[in-house]
Amino acid sequence: MKATKNVASTFREFRTFVLRANAVDLAIGVALGAAFTAVIQSIVTDFFTPLIAAIWGNANFPALSFEINGSKFLYGLVINALISFIIVAVAVFFLVVKPMNAVRRRLGHDSEPQPRASCPACFTDIDHRARRCPACTEVLSEHWAGDL
Repeated sequence: MKATKNVASTFREFRTFVLRANAVDLAIGVALGAAFTAVIQSIVTDFFTPLIAAIWGNANFPALSFEINGSKFLYGLVINALISFIIVAVAVFFLVVKPMNAVRRRLGHDSEPQPRASCPACFTDIDHRARRCPACTEVLSEHWAGDL
């Protein structure tokens, strides 16, 4: 009977964890990221790779390799992966980061962090606007941070 209660309790705890908003958001983000990566990988292998292969005069670009002491190094696949990475990074920057920064600026959120200074009592790095240290609870004078 006790084992049944433990299983039911564990199941309830697991269900609560899975249904949290951040866990669901993370799952959606991972699924979208995997789909986006598949699209980018297809663009690289079906468009950019043949284009680069045509420029270099090699029909099978991903098979480019060299051998040292019987070990084969497939540098064509490495170049494909680098191209994929660069395209994903550019897309994420221009489609996610830049628009989010613009929205944050419009809403008045500071994109730059506030200056920090060391607490005179415990030397913890804290926001210069603080009036009490969060680490040691030292009460700080009005001009404790000096001229930042």
